[in-house]
Amino acid sequence: MWGNFLMRKHREDDELAIIEALYAREESSANRTRIHTSILTGDMYVKEVLEGHELRCKRDFQMEKHIFHNLVECLRERCLLRDTDFVSMEEQVAIFLYAVSMNASNRTLQGQFQHSGETISRYFHIVLTALMVLSANVIQLPSINVPFKVASNPKFMPYFKDCIGAIDGTHIPVSISPTEQDPYRNRKGTLSQNVMVACDFENHFVHVSARWEGSASDARVLQDALQNNFYVPEGKFYLVDAGYANTPNFIAPYRNVRYHLQEQGRSNHRPKNPQELFNLRHAQLRNHVERIIGTLKKRFAVLKCATQYPIDSQAEIAIACCASVPPSPRRRSDGAIKLEKNHAIDSPKNRPEPTFFSLC
Repeated sequence: MWGNFLMRKHREDDELAIIEALYAREESSANRTRIHTSILTGDMYVKEVLEGHELRCKRDFQMEKHIFHNLVECLRERCLLRDTDFVSMEEQVAIFLYAVSMNASNRTLQGQFQHSGETISRYFHIVLTALMVLSANVIQLPSINVPFKVASNPKFMPYFKDCIGAIDGTHIPVSISPTEQDPYRNRKGTLSQNVMVACDFENHFVHVSARWEGSASDARVLQDALQNNFYVPEGKFYLVDAGYANTPNFIAPYRNVRYHLQEQGRSNHRPKNPQELFNLRHAQLRNHVERIIGTLKKRFAVLKCATQYPIDSQAEIAIACCASVPPSPRRRSDGAIKLEKNHAIDSPKNRPEPTFFSLC
């Protein structure tokens, strides 16, 4: 009997504890204070920015208002995003752009858009996935025609008539668990991913390779890109720096010869030999890819410091940032000017009005 009494006593105590817990939960819910009490909802904030001064849209979303609308419309036409009952497509894109432009935390985004942390995270990744799909259409290989930048300048023509772009690698800081850090530690001792960027001379992205550890060399990243979806048309080449091998498709500068524009400027004299002259012209053209990388990082603060996103998402963010600012339409080749030897150049005539803009 004593055993049965103890069992009954314990059961009653457990039931009483459950009832007290439920009562405390209901009382806590009744007395809970809302965090997001601003009269300016996320949708109202986005409308205020898009209907306000042009500079405010540039400041908050790092793009002009018509560019923002074009990006939203581009995602809508491809059925990559859709309006929901509580969050419009404009607000979804705004959440992503505000996050990558300001490197804003989830808590900051909750306060700015008046949504829960789960809602913010969900729509951030929905837009990230949509931009990754869009990147396949936005980031495309360049035209094989002679670039207008080259054809219109006797300093480059005809020596670089077969050059269609420039390639460089850039390191973007990452955060990752201590057990996986070693491959991501670069030669400076910091954690980063090595991202290869290729662009043409109209400042269009033509290829982006991410997800490589910081310890990987630029040449290794390029080799992997060539084994996947990156190729060089026959008879054409890209300009690369001394970190890459000098091959018919990838032309590097002469080694042990002044190369960088700053070095050329400090020397304060004209090139003394053909090697120095070649390096000067090489640097002037390859400077396009350095400018486009610098402008990209200046525009999107998330690329300049480590974030707490999963490592796969950190790699996707780098590509999505390139795709989120679609470039202006490429120069049309239907009215290409014919040169001697039947070389065609991309003519600036009859070019359609740009609906997007390039980074530089």
